[in-house]
Amino acid sequence: MAGTPNAPMTAIRVRNLQKRYGPLEALRGISFEVGDGEIFGLIGPDGAGKTSTFQILAGVIEATDGVAEIFGRPAREARSHTGYLTQAFSLYPDLSVGENVRYAGDLRRVPPNDIAARGRRYLHMFDLERFRDRLAGRLSGGMKQKLALTCALVAEPRVLLLDEPTTGVDPVSRREFWDALTHLAAEGLTILVATPYLDEAERCGRVALIHAGELRQIGTPSELRRGLGTKRLEVQTERLRDAEHLLSGIAGPEKDIVDVQRFGDHLDLLARRPDEARSTVSREMRAAGLPVSDIRVDEPSLENVFVASLRALGEEPTQTPFPGRQDHAHLRGQIAIGAEGLSKQFGSFRAVNDVSLQIRYGEIYGLLGANGAGKTTTIKMLCGLLDATHGEIRLAGERGNVRAEGVRQRIGYMSQKFSLYDDLTIRQNLHFFAGVYGVAEREREEKARWVLTFSGLEGKQDQVTGSLPGGWKQRVAFGAAIMHEPSVLFLDEPTSGVDPLARRAFWRMINQLADAGTAILVTTHYLEESEQCNRLGFMAAGELVAEGSPSAIKSRQTGHLLEFVVDQPQQAVDVLKTERERWRVSLFGTRLHVITDEDIEGGKRATAGRLEAHGIRVIEAREARLSLEDVFISVVEKAREGAATSGG
Repeated sequence: MAGTPNAPMTAIRVRNLQKRYGPLEALRGISFEVGDGEIFGLIGPDGAGKTSTFQILAGVIEATDGVAEIFGRPAREARSHTGYLTQAFSLYPDLSVGENVRYAGDLRRVPPNDIAARGRRYLHMFDLERFRDRLAGRLSGGMKQKLALTCALVAEPRVLLLDEPTTGVDPVSRREFWDALTHLAAEGLTILVATPYLDEAERCGRVALIHAGELRQIGTPSELRRGLGTKRLEVQTERLRDAEHLLSGIAGPEKDIVDVQRFGDHLDLLARRPDEARSTVSREMRAAGLPVSDIRVDEPSLENVFVASLRALGEEPTQTPFPGRQDHAHLRGQIAIGAEGLSKQFGSFRAVNDVSLQIRYGEIYGLLGANGAGKTTTIKMLCGLLDATHGEIRLAGERGNVRAEGVRQRIGYMSQKFSLYDDLTIRQNLHFFAGVYGVAEREREEKARWVLTFSGLEGKQDQVTGSLPGGWKQRVAFGAAIMHEPSVLFLDEPTSGVDPLARRAFWRMINQLADAGTAILVTTHYLEESEQCNRLGFMAAGELVAEGSPSAIKSRQTGHLLEFVVDQPQQAVDVLKTERERWRVSLFGTRLHVITDEDIEGGKRATAGRLEAHGIRVIEAREARLSLEDVFISVVEKAREGAATSGG
């Protein structure tokens, strides 16, 4: 099979697969094959047909036409060989970890002795053995997903189907989850995975882009990036809004500069001829009196490929101006959200410990941390939903009494869980929240129409909200949270499960609100997305352990990221993880990433020597650029190690 070494046996075969739901064509004749032991990624926008594909391959629903086979047998007849993790939470919250595993094994008719042995193996692999007696409902998001994976593996399937398995899972747990997947694939398990996080798709052997029920592109991540025919320019400037407006005017699908995207402390440009584009950018910005501190050329990301491909298919979201009537620009520079010595105690457990921060009007601040780090507790205290044990809070011009009625009308809040009523229609939800937030009667219809347009749900206002896919629910919830034009906005994981193109629309709107003076505090588990923030704060074990702009935080990182191409990737990971902290080593497709505190050449020599001593040949070694996720994991893990060493 093309694209995979040594032409392995075909594990999944899909030919001209079609699925219709009445007049809706969910799948329009897709075809692909997945080799035995391959990790194959399926990416695409909401409603593209990914879940229908998974349900057919899992034998849950029948195809309208075409072929779906697992190891040469029709998918419905091969269900005993298939493990399936759905988007929905598939555990029983009132059963313990061990009871969930036993139930899953009994359901798949696994002998009791095998359930016990396999349960021990996978719970140990995923570091869940010590939580065997804890109720599943009390686990963090990452632990729940690892338990769900254990339950799917207890029947020892030959094929694993994962439909967005890490949505809402923190970066540390996501990396642990993917390290487990690469290990399982090396043992021969075939994995088909859908993900809205394109950095995860980089870990797949091959990736297919599905759109409107049709496959548009297929290849390795490197092939897809090369096929884009562009380079990425990172432009550092203090006047982001003005620079974005200027450069967007000279960009376009047929021009040398194809795309301009704004981040928290830089702009990203896609250019066909990077050297000429660098000169053009410098010349245009100098002529406009805009400062440029640096322009760096880099490779495009898989997300760039995704967005460019969908734009070529006419999928650019409609940009309807927000019908705003309030301008908070006069508040810019003043403190909108402040905390001094903020702490929260639950019995003997201190969830938040002595946190101090200041967020000004017009600023986007990202609060990041692993599950259990204290982010949501901090946000609930800052916006008055939870009383602090110690410390002082400032919010929207008030100090201390953040629950005053005047304050409540000046803030917007989108919670981590969907802040909508599932049994109401979209229209009813929007009118309810407009009333709660005190939106003037004369403005309600106009703003409701804007939310529907922003969400891509025009004409569907009478649809029951509970029937919407997760990504669309998030869009409606975001719209509902800003209809009253708050001067302070709290967004707790607003783009969880949202595809990359829709995510851009979210951030375009978030930037518009910040430009108008709104102070925005946002949390996200997707670290590439957090680069959209002006400043970031990293939390670990209830404490704020790092703070600054994305570039500043990365520049303070002392380690180096080394990338190796070796002849035995999984064996190399296993060797290195026995000799250093596990978080320092990870596998991205066929590329081995190692974070070292040594100098670059010394780190290369030492790592290559360890691998060669175990019979692993190093084909290539180079320094790679640290991502914000690499930096986050390094900072958080070092903070944890420091706390453990000090007995904290």
